Amino acid sequence: MSHPSIHARTDPAKPALIVAETGETISFAELDARSNRAAHLFRARGLVASDTIALMLENTPEFYDIAWGAQRSGLFFVCISTKLTAAELDYIVGDSGAKMLIVSASLTGSAGTVRAETLRFVVGGSVPGWESWEDAVAAQPDTPIADERAGIDMLYSSGTTGRPKGVRVALPEDPDMAAPTVLMMLARGLYGLGPDSIYLSPAPLYHAAPLRWSMTVQRLGGTVVMLQHFEPEAALAAIERYKINASQWVPTHFVRMLKLDAAARARHDLSSLKVAIHAAAPCPVPVKEAMIAWWGPVLYEYYAGSEGNGLTTIDSAQWLEHKGSVGKAAYGVLHICGEDGVELPAGEEGLVYFEGGGVFEYHNDPAKTAEARNALGWSTLGDIGRIDKDGYLYLTDRKSFMIISGGVNIYPQEIENRLITHPRVADVAVIGAPCPEMGERVVAVVQPVDMAEAGEALAAELTAWCRAELSGVKTPRQIDFSAELPRHATGKLYKRLLRDQYWAEPATTV
Repeated sequence: MSHPSIHARTDPAKPALIVAETGETISFAELDARSNRAAHLFRARGLVASDTIALMLENTPEFYDIAWGAQRSGLFFVCISTKLTAAELDYIVGDSGAKMLIVSASLTGSAGTVRAETLRFVVGGSVPGWESWEDAVAAQPDTPIADERAGIDMLYSSGTTGRPKGVRVALPEDPDMAAPTVLMMLARGLYGLGPDSIYLSPAPLYHAAPLRWSMTVQRLGGTVVMLQHFEPEAALAAIERYKINASQWVPTHFVRMLKLDAAARARHDLSSLKVAIHAAAPCPVPVKEAMIAWWGPVLYEYYAGSEGNGLTTIDSAQWLEHKGSVGKAAYGVLHICGEDGVELPAGEEGLVYFEGGGVFEYHNDPAKTAEARNALGWSTLGDIGRIDKDGYLYLTDRKSFMIISGGVNIYPQEIENRLITHPRVADVAVIGAPCPEMGERVVAVVQPVDMAEAGEALAAELTAWCRAELSGVKTPRQIDFSAELPRHATGKLYKRLLRDQYWAEPATTV
């Protein structure tokens, strides 16, 4: 059993949270008091166990106050991306049934037409029509509520291929808010996280991995160092300044740090770092090779989803022997199945399924929930992959991203992995666009390091770069340029937005 409230009693002055950019520090005693006030406010406004709240905040200390307050009140807490439009936020608040919405002052303009019955609070400012979160919690006691009960997050998919869907799991069977969790056991067993951890969280907290892993570190008595915004050199500086020994990243973080000049990369002492976990998207082999060469064998990768239905893991030594793999199953049993639902032998590509992992449902979408399961009850996130003879999983791409050109299945990830290694490419997305002859044609939308270089010459150079390693059918037939791609701050591309542009107006480029 472990929980911030326990550490507040045993080591009250220890930092539970440090804001990297400012040095602002919240001790375990302060986090306990602040989350107690949040819990009292929830009860004072009529919220009871199994009710839902929603929050849309930047990376601020209040994020943890609210999340832990909800966790110790038996609530479902929905963490919403700060990048969403008013319509998208309204949809999630309504779909989740949230009775309270808590929003940063700078984001209230995105609140749209939230239902009148939804309680509305603003953090970090005064906005007409919104109640001040700070004023409301200041009037509450800092002692525990009488009916503490474990709550849990309810997160929505990033909507990269359609409308976001809420991933809902049951409230923990053990109502004790300090009861052990699967993630706690994995964090300790796989990565050695614990009270000595000083953990850097560089990504937005509204995403599953930063939220769940940083809260797990606090459960275990470690210190979370939170970046308000990711900047490549600022992240390296934070590792040095705070003697970070554990951290979590996504491949786009690696790409941006690797594109720093040699002087900037060498400027910071990273020797304290013992564990650098990464996930969220497949990491191109050359990128991971470069990171291991730079940081040493401290990289640990996993594959999982917000659904919590399974987990694979791999360390640096294993990866160097199985380059491109996302590891072996650490939670649940892996299976690869064909379109007919029949399990495939080692080496063949198909849908990745987990057996015996966590049970989930897509909120208000029984059809999608059913679609994610096969006749045996195994569940899939919609990813395509294969398992080698040693049990290591290799991801090909998401099924929904597959391009069919002239009857040939083409997976964009392989093409993206090639293009991102070009020194003049900052980001890239590969999609299928309509083609009268072939059905779909391969289009690469490239964000150059320098937008001034965008043009026919760079497109020709990138085409040749692809042809050097990829077959003709995989080489993009069209390369367009964009100053910025619609990428989620957690590293996932909103490919749906790009694809819609091409399919709505086939001749249009971005």
